[in-house]
Amino acid sequence: MALGDTLRILPLAEAQRLPLWRQPVALLALMAFGMPIAFATWSALLNNFVIEVSGFTGSDIGWLHTVREIPGFFAIGVILLILFIREQVLALVSLVLLGVASALTAQFPSLGGLLFVTLLSSIGFHYYETVNQSLQLQWIDKKRAPQVLGWLLSIGSGATLLAYGLIVVTWRAYDLNYELVYWISGGATAAIAVVCFLAFPQFESPNPQTKKMVLRRRYWLYYALQFMSGARRQIFVVFAAFMMVERYSFDVHQITALFMGTLLANMIAAPLLGAVVARFGERLALVVEYAGLGMIFLLYAGLYIYDWGPWMAGGLYVLNHLFFALALAIKTYFQKIADPGDIAPTAAVAFTINHIAAVFLPAALGYLWLTSPVSVFMLAAGMAAVSLLLSLLVPRHPEPGRETLLARPDITPAPAE
Repeated sequence: MALGDTLRILPLAEAQRLPLWRQPVALLALMAFGMPIAFATWSALLNNFVIEVSGFTGSDIGWLHTVREIPGFFAIGVILLILFIREQVLALVSLVLLGVASALTAQFPSLGGLLFVTLLSSIGFHYYETVNQSLQLQWIDKKRAPQVLGWLLSIGSGATLLAYGLIVVTWRAYDLNYELVYWISGGATAAIAVVCFLAFPQFESPNPQTKKMVLRRRYWLYYALQFMSGARRQIFVVFAAFMMVERYSFDVHQITALFMGTLLANMIAAPLLGAVVARFGERLALVVEYAGLGMIFLLYAGLYIYDWGPWMAGGLYVLNHLFFALALAIKTYFQKIADPGDIAPTAAVAFTINHIAAVFLPAALGYLWLTSPVSVFMLAAGMAAVSLLLSLLVPRHPEPGRETLLARPDITPAPAE
């Protein structure tokens, strides 16, 4: 295939004439498969690496995750970059950066070195995720979005499961080291991004995107849900797996096996949950998610009070991820209420809002963790309760002009500027 063919711009409507393996949904699927190989491996090894090699404490891991979230806070910079770079190209460049930086992780075992390389990989991850979300909502039809997003989540879970499986099978059998595994996983993600660039044309959405910051009052509930989601998720991402290594002394292959079970459950559940959102709507999905998460965080706190053991901790970890899969309802809710040209800039704004709390929470809660892990999880349960109250304002059938139950249906939203 000629390079010039891959560089040509192809309207989205004409892309349906291409073979299935070169259509936009195939590109989204390949990117969904490629990203987790580096990111999941980095996450699976991180807690053991920083404790065994770098000697991290709770405050150190808090600072690392704070630095990791800084690029997410500045995801709004995507709006500036898409003035000069096509979204599809920006997604693939970001994916290459994620892969290369992840490959270098074990070369920088000191606190300062890990903060630096984590910052680079995080720029790639967060900018990729911002643009990827925009492309998904532009390229996938609204009626099919919940199911297709569920399948994309399942594909990502499959890639993660593959990475975890290889770690579990080979880590002890071949006496692997952190350096080699990071090199292989990061290199694989970067290579897949290059293949994506060479194999697909540049797809053109029928709705040109607004290339400036967009903040609209009628999107306020979407912004609020994003803020609470980011704050709540950080507590789980930073401290749930860290607890299992610190409190229950999980080894690399044990915690990776737990991650494998979680991903296997997600592979099966994500498409089903997408169908549930399509059938019953975003409000019910979000209510179920936040009620379930609130209960799980309370049970996490109970682990430190009653010490129910590692099996209980592992079970809660799996359930937590299943509830998180329902978060695709936030994406489809926004897709239904948004002006078509708002998707890219609002995805960037939403990622920044999602990471406001993420910039300071890990470091601050890292210090709280040193004295009261129970308080950390109780705080997360409180955040889930606030999210539950917000989700009750989502209409059964959201649309422009009816973004919340408080909206006046006779008021027509102003067109995108």
